[in-house]
Amino acid sequence: MAEHAYEGMIAETAHFPGHNGETIGGYVARPLGTGPYPGVVVLMEVFGLMPHTKELARKFAAAGYLAVAPDLYSREAVVNPEDPRAEVMRRGGLPDAQAIGDMDGAARLLLDSPQCNGKIGIIGHCSGGRHVLLYACNSDKLSAAVDCYGGRVVTDELTPAAPVAVIDMVERLRCPLLGLFGEDDQNPAPVHVARLEEELKKHRKTYEFHTYPSPAGHGFFADYRPSYRQDAAVDGWEKIFAWYRRYLST
Repeated sequence: MAEHAYEGMIAETAHFPGHNGETIGGYVARPLGTGPYPGVVVLMEVFGLMPHTKELARKFAAAGYLAVAPDLYSREAVVNPEDPRAEVMRRGGLPDAQAIGDMDGAARLLLDSPQCNGKIGIIGHCSGGRHVLLYACNSDKLSAAVDCYGGRVVTDELTPAAPVAVIDMVERLRCPLLGLFGEDDQNPAPVHVARLEEELKKHRKTYEFHTYPSPAGHGFFADYRPSYRQDAAVDGWEKIFAWYRRYLST
């Protein structure tokens, strides 16, 4: 990664092609400078593209990464802007195929940037953590992935929107995976984390898992919610940046 001649960034709303070439919205943050920089796709939680997700994109830009946070709810006619997921859930949930296409559009946006060093990672929390693994098992564009307590990876509850459990896609995982979890979480519960690890070992995937002890549970990175656990979050960020330095630097 190139050294910064000075600090600064540009952060703004963006539009780019997603699934089936349809235009979707998102949020882009990048360092001021020529680079080249690694890229990171920053995935929203189930609540949508909230200020917290945009803050994470800016955090990566400040650390010397190109960051894009795709709005996976872009197509929904949201009746209540405070709860965009309600319309998505009313329609049967966000289709996995559509999410993969939108994440792929975000990845292409980064890779096509003249500032990019050709390597990109992905990170997500909560439902975004599940989407991390979903995309990492269905793409060859990633050099590293970070799953922060992604739920419903191990499930028997299949739907038309999610017809295949992500756990059953692990054989196709194509990049190193870092997983960060909380002992008090129930989605994923520790038994689900163990099941995922078992599948990764079975298929000889490169991965590293860390489970933080109680009281760390679901949402321990979310510093805008009561679930925030500072010790776990601080250590988790150190591990995230170390992971990306290892796999995204040229």
